[in-house]
Amino acid sequence: MIEGLDLRHHTAEQAVGLVDRLVKLYLLVYADGDEFHSEDRYRRQLAGHMQRDGWDLVTATVDGELVGYIYGFPLPAETRWWVGIHEPIPAGFTDEDGKRTFAISELMVAPDWLRRGIARSLHDELLAGRTEERATLLAEPDNTPAQAAYQGWGWQKITKLRPGWEHAPTYDVLMKDVSRNNGEQGLPPSYWLG
Repeated sequence: MIEGLDLRHHTAEQAVGLVDRLVKLYLLVYADGDEFHSEDRYRRQLAGHMQRDGWDLVTATVDGELVGYIYGFPLPAETRWWVGIHEPIPAGFTDEDGKRTFAISELMVAPDWLRRGIARSLHDELLAGRTEERATLLAEPDNTPAQAAYQGWGWQKITKLRPGWEHAPTYDVLMKDVSRNNGEQGLPPSYWLG
């Protein structure tokens, strides 16, 4: 563990004063990004996500410097998260009720702080104690380090999804059983694959 690493949860209300710092780190991580990774689009995404019930942010700081963060929220019944999902998927796979699936929207670490276990620490902290049965995230297929990390952390690729946002790429849909976090036995891998 990095000496002085501080992981802290924030509600949307608590995170309002952090938005500029979150955006600054996002722009640093996606410095070579395309139009999709613009400041304006990300600010709109962040503002929309922060309005979700149960939104949770975990920041990682070292001596007050923001070195990484992760955030997500439970998917409500009327979610648009699954719009653009590629078929085939198991019947009922996209059915949500606000308690079934926790969606991780962003996980990032400043370039100078990579490969020190910060991403794993953020990931584990956000998912610890979740009451949902599963978690999902969208990963860029060509981000080999992230894909390897997610696989090592127990995530499984299910299908692909291209969100309806302008200039959005096609992502891999990853799922993880988090029911074990709340003392349940857990779901078999075949559960995700139908």
